[in-house]
Amino acid sequence: MEKSRRDRTRRPKLPDAVPAVLLGALGALVVGTVIGLAADPSRLVGTGGYVFATGLLLAVGLYGSTYGIDLADLRRDLRGVVVAVTLGVLVKAGLIAGVMVLAFDRPEYLVLGIVVAQIDPLSVAALSEDGHMSQRARSLLTAWASFDDPMTVLLTLYVAGYAYTAAGNAGTPSVVGGGARGYLIGLALNALLLAGALLLWWAGGRVWPARRDAGEAGAAGGPGTVREPWRLRGPATPLAVLLVMAMLVLAALYTLMLAVAVAGLFLRAKAFTRPLTRAVTSAFLLATALLGLFVAQGVSPAPGLLLGASAFGAQAVVAMLLMPLFVRGLSRRDRFLLGIGQQNGLTAVLLALTLERDFPKTVGIVAPAVVTVNLLHYGARIGFGCWSRHRSRKVRQPEAEQERLPQRPVDEDGKEAEPPAAADGLRSSA
Repeated sequence: MEKSRRDRTRRPKLPDAVPAVLLGALGALVVGTVIGLAADPSRLVGTGGYVFATGLLLAVGLYGSTYGIDLADLRRDLRGVVVAVTLGVLVKAGLIAGVMVLAFDRPEYLVLGIVVAQIDPLSVAALSEDGHMSQRARSLLTAWASFDDPMTVLLTLYVAGYAYTAAGNAGTPSVVGGGARGYLIGLALNALLLAGALLLWWAGGRVWPARRDAGEAGAAGGPGTVREPWRLRGPATPLAVLLVMAMLVLAALYTLMLAVAVAGLFLRAKAFTRPLTRAVTSAFLLATALLGLFVAQGVSPAPGLLLGASAFGAQAVVAMLLMPLFVRGLSRRDRFLLGIGQQNGLTAVLLALTLERDFPKTVGIVAPAVVTVNLLHYGARIGFGCWSRHRSRKVRQPEAEQERLPQRPVDEDGKEAEPPAAADGLRSSA
């Protein structure tokens, strides 16, 4: 027994900044790349099954991302969230597109800034357990990642048309076929799905309510507690699972992701927490494997590396220079962690696939850019974690040394007594 205990203590552990899911993602990327080298995934792309599967992965990530947001922090920093998903996305897309056009003198590269300007909610949800970031900053980042897609779609409608014409093509690109009318119809359908989900959740809570534990009873107005008027009492767990699954399937079928992101703020049940964490992690690994399929089909390394580095740098500019003007009270640590918070994944790949028809080789540039962004993000996290542990050890060491210093004895009145040497000297002189 003693030997096995010693073996467990000697077993090497991952650094705190390296989550196990990160190693799983690297393995999934390698597996996806190997599969992509053995089989051409181009026949898979565009099929109904592929579109539904990727949409479902994204819906799970969005729901899991907003499910973990602290609503008190969201209300506190609502102005900052609005600025991040509007002005922040616009500034990031402009910075990235400007770098790419200046570097390669190709006007069609304007669309690349839009593709990677958003933050991937699936990646944020899967890697949200960061002990260095405060809950407030984590809620801000997850809200940023969850609600920046509508602005990205709106930018696509306007920038893609200009870039298509500037590249010497005639007519309009197919990606903007619906135009502003299609965008408004999409918003209306999202609102309809959200209203239906909230109504069914409320009705299910009346017909077949979930059991309340002590915390929920307090939230409902128990003694000594604060009532949370936003909280909807949900239905029993079986009905709640059916409602959420139906919402996710409808969102995947009709690409209604905004409704899923908002629903995650309200459709919450205690029984969802652990299974949802596992589902988000699984979806993240599958999405990373899908990315490997496209990495294997040929990439443009130089534009991809520059695009990824530009996206990472643009996030740092917006988070560390623009956001403090609208979000007060964030520590320097939180501002830095938000600055390295750029992550790309499934959302960028899906948008690149949408633009591939009008702007060929977009996927070949975006795929290495996604890998570059994530490597920079994870490397910065690991470096920050090592620096934090080194700094905490330096702070604890003087405290430990101070505890080891000999303490002077105290007499009955609480006053420090003379050291033994001094006392002996006084006796000898007497």
